[in-house]
Amino acid sequence: MKYFIIFTILFLSFASYSFPIPKGNKATFDIIRKNKVIGTAETIFTQKDELLIVETNVDIAIKIFFFPAYNFTQISKETWSKDGFIEFDGYTKFEDEREYFITGKDSENKFVANGMDGKLFLDKNILPSNYWNKDVLKQKKMFDIQKGIVREIKVSKLEDETIEINKKRIITEKYLLDASTNPKDKGPFPQYTLWYAKNGELLKFKFTNWKDKKEVITQRNNWVIN
Repeated sequence: MKYFIIFTILFLSFASYSFPIPKGNKATFDIIRKNKVIGTAETIFTQKDELLIVETNVDIAIKIFFFPAYNFTQISKETWSKDGFIEFDGYTKFEDEREYFITGKDSENKFVANGMDGKLFLDKNILPSNYWNKDVLKQKKMFDIQKGIVREIKVSKLEDETIEINKKRIITEKYLLDASTNPKDKGPFPQYTLWYAKNGELLKFKFTNWKDKKEVITQRNNWVIN
């Protein structure tokens, strides 16, 4: 009975958020380029007292003739309360050795962030650009967690589409997302195509690299229906 009560409390606490928590509290993805897996992305959801901690790790490595040709690393930690997104801590390292240490936290009526453009005082209700949270598509601006900046976004809903994951055909909601470019960006911000399960879980997204025009696909590899 004791363990049942603890489980029930955790379940009710998880269920209070506006987004779904994956079964097993973890979502893992393969990152694919030219039909080869070049990296992984993993998001882990952990309940700590009255807070939900969302940790995401992205690791990409491309080799040509066994020599490193491209590397990208992103580590992030989001903190959510029942009132929404309240804190962020992250690190990003790009292929050209650019590094960004990013922080953000609710303070009074603002979300105070530090990143590529220094200190920013943002709308307290801004959401991070970790697309697992479908609510970000409803916003006009998002907090870019790779660089710690704000981007204006425009989202279009496309027709539902059936995709295949783990040999299972899944009917998904499909969207296009465009975002503004920052003057310090090395190139244009790519257009993203995103696919969500009907329960709101992110299953797949893709973009085209502006340098080599190659498509990069990030696809869920452990999805099961809750």
